[in-house]
Amino acid sequence: MSQTIRDNLKRLLAPRHLAFVGGRSMARALKRCAEGGYLGQLWLVNPQHESLEGVPCVRSIAELPCGPDAVFVATNRELTLTCVAELAAKGAGGVICYASGFAETGAEGQALQQQLLKVAGNMALLGPNCYGLLDYLHSSALWPVAHGGKPVEQGVAVLTQSGNFAYNLSMSDRSLPVAYMASVGNQAQLGIAELMDVLLDEPRVTAIGLHLEGLKNVPGFARAAHKALEKGIPIIALKTGVSQIGAELALSHTSSLSGSDALYDSLFARLGVIRVSGPVSFVETLKAAACGKLPAGNSLIALACSGGDAGLIADYAERNDLSLPKLDERQTDELAQVLPSYANLVNPLDFTTAIWGDGEALNRMLDSALRTEADAAMLVLDYPAEFTGERKECDLLLELYCQALVRHGKTGFVTSAFPELLPASARERLHAQGVAALQGVEDGLAAWGRIAGYQRNRQALLALGESALVPLCPQALDGEGQLLNEWDSKQALRAFGLPTPNGVLSTPDQALNDANALGYPLVLKALSAQLPHKTEAGAVALNLKDGAALSAALETMRSSIADYAPNVPFDRVLLEPMATPPLAELIVGIKRENDFGLALVIGAGGILVELLKDSRSLLLPTTDGAIRRALLSLRSAALLQGFRGREAADLDALVAAIRAVTDYACENAGQLLELDVNPLLVGAHGTTAVDALIRLGHK
Repeated sequence: MSQTIRDNLKRLLAPRHLAFVGGRSMARALKRCAEGGYLGQLWLVNPQHESLEGVPCVRSIAELPCGPDAVFVATNRELTLTCVAELAAKGAGGVICYASGFAETGAEGQALQQQLLKVAGNMALLGPNCYGLLDYLHSSALWPVAHGGKPVEQGVAVLTQSGNFAYNLSMSDRSLPVAYMASVGNQAQLGIAELMDVLLDEPRVTAIGLHLEGLKNVPGFARAAHKALEKGIPIIALKTGVSQIGAELALSHTSSLSGSDALYDSLFARLGVIRVSGPVSFVETLKAAACGKLPAGNSLIALACSGGDAGLIADYAERNDLSLPKLDERQTDELAQVLPSYANLVNPLDFTTAIWGDGEALNRMLDSALRTEADAAMLVLDYPAEFTGERKECDLLLELYCQALVRHGKTGFVTSAFPELLPASARERLHAQGVAALQGVEDGLAAWGRIAGYQRNRQALLALGESALVPLCPQALDGEGQLLNEWDSKQALRAFGLPTPNGVLSTPDQALNDANALGYPLVLKALSAQLPHKTEAGAVALNLKDGAALSAALETMRSSIADYAPNVPFDRVLLEPMATPPLAELIVGIKRENDFGLALVIGAGGILVELLKDSRSLLLPTTDGAIRRALLSLRSAALLQGFRGREAADLDALVAAIRAVTDYACENAGQLLELDVNPLLVGAHGTTAVDALIRLGHK
């Protein structure tokens, strides 16, 4: 993104004047802006009418008094091209293209989209094929239909690839304070990464929510996410769309372990992006961050007026890695003086309904409870139905709680046991005082746990530096590439420090002589790049103890290969010493997804690869610490740690071996398509790669 486009995007995000190009729907959109409080100049451009819906029309873009900061163009795709060219000539800041029929429709549409980009020049362009931009900081709604938001002083920015998701989110009854909501459409020019980068320069944006299927600019996204880490602005992602990487080309076992969704998990983890599983967790986590007052850690002082609620808090806090420190003696003494004898003076505190509506007693309880080292406070508060006339007691507690948070310098939130029992009036009062209003104790504690985890993780990630966090994204490669045979693959990796057996490259005729020099027992393998899966071809024989066994294996192998792959010559073999039984077998591989990056995949290996599907993915470059953590997070990690009295694996040697694979991959990133080391035999005193496969593309 050039500096000029960046400057124009800032005009689009803080517009002094707006223009709408189109018919009656655009006249209604303009009126919604005026009714919603937009204070700048508004124009409707339509050459066929003097006015629409009571709004006077400007006959052409050329007749506008100046180049508008922001324009919504709602015409057909051909006329969109003309309008965008005229707006660029007029000096407009940014344009939103509503029309569909561009790159999403195929080759013809792709060509039109390229023309659109060309005529836009240095204007900021959102879309095409998008719903537009809702800007509640400036009451600017560049949007074709009604929306449910309202002006805010600060709030979250939501970027989505679905206009319908944005529309429904604006209509949801969750009181999420939204500063910006953008539907990005085809992302012809401005995508998720570019919008994030500029939105992070707006101090009133407190968090960023992403609803996406995929990323078009992974390095740009990583740089923007690192910028967010530096600023302490959480990014919450709802990622949909799970797919496998290059299944039709994949030869390695690694392909069965790591789909693109696993790589997104790896990308988000290395950048501190909080991934959520659905719309409710998306909204509640954004609400937990929206006030901008993030907790320093994961400890809570929790308050409820029933034992049932306190029990729920205890369960959900543990589930979400939130700690509940004990009350000290002074606190319990003070609480005993204000609460009834049957109150259980622990954290979470059931302060009972005995002091309900008693402002003085509630304040004494709050002051005692909030006099704590806990990082944050929470209150469970369920409002009864309005017809009961009993809401005033809830309002009193809510107000006293907010005041006590200020007195004690505490970050805090309020949640309800049932989502619908924290009404909009209470949520709005809480948000106005910088207190998160979360709906549902289960979802609320999960959201707070995510934000607390982000805070704990943030400094560790920042210490690594931007260069370590931005993934390696080499230029895309086409075609199937060239497969190296096992010998060549091992030699290439051995040069980077990967331990491999001291084997001998031989022929069927020379095998007996070479075996005598090497020694028995040994392993015999046919050597051919045309046999990537040797076991299925009968091209591997293990534990051959003498010359007779080797001779028999050679004849059997010759026959098996002739049946399995008649066109593959049996002219070279690999002889290696038989390895001692390992503590564990792992697979270590490198996956490449064009336009995404290279990923290291570590998992349970040998015959268990596709059975257990026990693996972890790390985008490259990575660190020894990340490799070690990935190893110890495997379900099969117990095998590496002295399971049932067995020796523990030499983890330092194992990490070094995996590091050798990543070093090779980074050095050859421009042409590496895939790499498989399976199995990597892990022992108490070392690690050995007994099989390897490398496939290289053309630079």
